Amino acid sequence: MSNIAEGFERDGNAEFIQLLSVAKGSAGEVRAQLYAALDCGYINSEEFNKLCALASEVSAKLSRLMAYLRNSGMKGKKFK
Repeated sequence: MSNIAEGFERDGNAEFIQLLSVAKGSAGEVRAQLYAALDCGYINSEEFNKLCALASEVSAKLSRLMAYLRNSGMKGKKFK
């Protein structure tokens, strides 16, 4: 969430996309940590599946937003 906010505040799409990519990587890290939590018995399979699906959904939404920004032709406020 913080990477998305930081990228948005920079007022340039290239920087925003870069920080969206970092946020997408963080969603992958969350999934990795969920596997560790499952293996250690901190969460059960039902919790794992629910949370992993949510992390994957966030990752997919970030990908779509990044693609939209790349194809929009907009460069951001600071380039006006």
